[in-house]
Amino acid sequence: MNDLILIPNPKKIEKTDGIFTVPLSSMIVILNDTARGASVYADELSREFENAAGFSLPVTRGEAKPGDLSLSIDDGISPSEYSIEISERGVTVKGGSLDSLGWGAATLRQIVRQCGSRLPYLKINDSPVFENRGFYHDITRGRVDTLDELFRLADKLSFYKINQLQLYIEHTYLFRDISELWRDETPLTASEILALDDYCAARGIELVPSLSSFGHLYKLLSTVTYSELCELPDSDRHNHPFYFEERMAHHTINVSNESALPLIKKMISEYMSLFRSDKFNICADETFDLGQGRSRELSERVGVDRLYVDYIKELFDFLIKRGKTPMFWGDIITRCPELISELPKEVICLNWGYSPVQNEYDAQVLSDAGATQYVCPGVAGWNMWINSMNTAYLNISRMTSHGKKYGAVGLLNTDWGDCGHVNQPIFSVPGLIYGAVGAWSGELPEYDELNREISILEFGDPSGKIVSYLGEASGLCAFGWGYVVHIKGEVERGDDIKSWFDDFDPERARVYSEKLIPIENEIRVLSAGIRGSRDIVGRAVLSIEIIRAWNETGAYMKNMLYPDTAGEFDKCAGARIAARLEGLLYRYGELWRRDGKEGDLRYITEIFAWYADIMRRYAMKRELDL
Repeated sequence: MNDLILIPNPKKIEKTDGIFTVPLSSMIVILNDTARGASVYADELSREFENAAGFSLPVTRGEAKPGDLSLSIDDGISPSEYSIEISERGVTVKGGSLDSLGWGAATLRQIVRQCGSRLPYLKINDSPVFENRGFYHDITRGRVDTLDELFRLADKLSFYKINQLQLYIEHTYLFRDISELWRDETPLTASEILALDDYCAARGIELVPSLSSFGHLYKLLSTVTYSELCELPDSDRHNHPFYFEERMAHHTINVSNESALPLIKKMISEYMSLFRSDKFNICADETFDLGQGRSRELSERVGVDRLYVDYIKELFDFLIKRGKTPMFWGDIITRCPELISELPKEVICLNWGYSPVQNEYDAQVLSDAGATQYVCPGVAGWNMWINSMNTAYLNISRMTSHGKKYGAVGLLNTDWGDCGHVNQPIFSVPGLIYGAVGAWSGELPEYDELNREISILEFGDPSGKIVSYLGEASGLCAFGWGYVVHIKGEVERGDDIKSWFDDFDPERARVYSEKLIPIENEIRVLSAGIRGSRDIVGRAVLSIEIIRAWNETGAYMKNMLYPDTAGEFDKCAGARIAARLEGLLYRYGELWRRDGKEGDLRYITEIFAWYADIMRRYAMKRELDL
């Protein structure tokens, strides 16, 4: 009882002596005047009970009897509030609305998961700090989840009381009339989006459409049909090899072309019709090329800031006329805060920042300008094999604090997929939960304690250590994926890559890999005691082995580039390292396809193969061949 873990922890909880032992005759009763949508929460509670207690509780509607578990709407409390009471009479869960009833049911599920059919006497009253608690999931730059995987994500969000989900889309939706955009991709279809929207709505989650509409339009603006709309000329991708960094850094739409806005509006219209949400996120971030190419002449006359604001205002007005609340990323507008006053009052600015020491400047700028804002931290998994748990924790803590201080109306926690989204999706779950806790409670518990609680409640690890082990392993990657990707791109563009290795120390890479061995062994030991899915153990072991293999690859590459300073250097090891990379890639691909569609796996495979071939050639020829 004293170690009962509730995430997020309720604001008010009263514990008394006593245990309610659930009788075999108990039922889960949805009271008569409760909305039909409550049946989803009752069914989830019933499944949780069967998994934890070993016997099922049937769900019904009507009047509760002593010993039952009842769900109901209470008009006497706030729509954002719920209450739970467990006593000798049974269990009651009340919500001021259908949504808050679902949050109460989620808390009861957490109690049942730990206590089975012997539930401690207690009373809980709870409500959130931030009304809007979201998760932003990149399904463009790497992984494209299957519908079943997206359903599981929605289940996770519901369990931790997150009530908004956005999917980042550039080219991974099957637009009806733009087949060039997705013909070599594995996009989500309209029927999948519709099904996900229904699934989320049934669980109190608003599925908010999000579509790149300004920058980050690589696939659209490199097609034969629409390449002329790109700010920088010669963007047809048939003339250029694919680079992850090129896809992210360029391909901004040319706002001076009169065909640009009609195309984007058409895409927005088609996509937003699939959602019941009254919001739409146009993104509009990182417009690096704006005014640098085809719109340069216009930019010189009116200024880059004016180009930016006039374009987004057109899209905002388009959305508002159709009953939608526009959202957009705030990285550009915070540089010209004097223009914020020109934006419609309905607009929500998404204030993002991912540093572990993220400052409050942007939040203050938006607040002073009178803008409505969400604060948007991140789960720190991009360009990493295992998320940096410590970075995510510090960043989310700071952004939560900034949001409270400057009156943010929501917290949107982000999971980006820069350069392929190579981290296993399960490694983003601790960061997802950090964000859920911050958004609900307004602050996070101590790092080690929260990791312990997540390990136990989410992953079924009674030792409470699995999340901390993952955090340790993340920091021992000497040759990170971001470097791996950029080095390949530099070579293929004919640039010198030696500078990338100036600070790379092969000895440090060896030490890091040695430190990973006991962490991996400890994680393997945990698998026998984990009560939930052991999937996290297998994925952790594979990811640690991948980190070690890339550490070894980095050391070999450094010695290959600087043989005169390499000392004792086994040149023949290149073939062995190459085979190791390829073997790990095969296992990685199996897991990738279990979670989602093919997505960008082909590009990740090309990078592994490129390094493997270089090391094999060097091992055979004993000379540099780049």
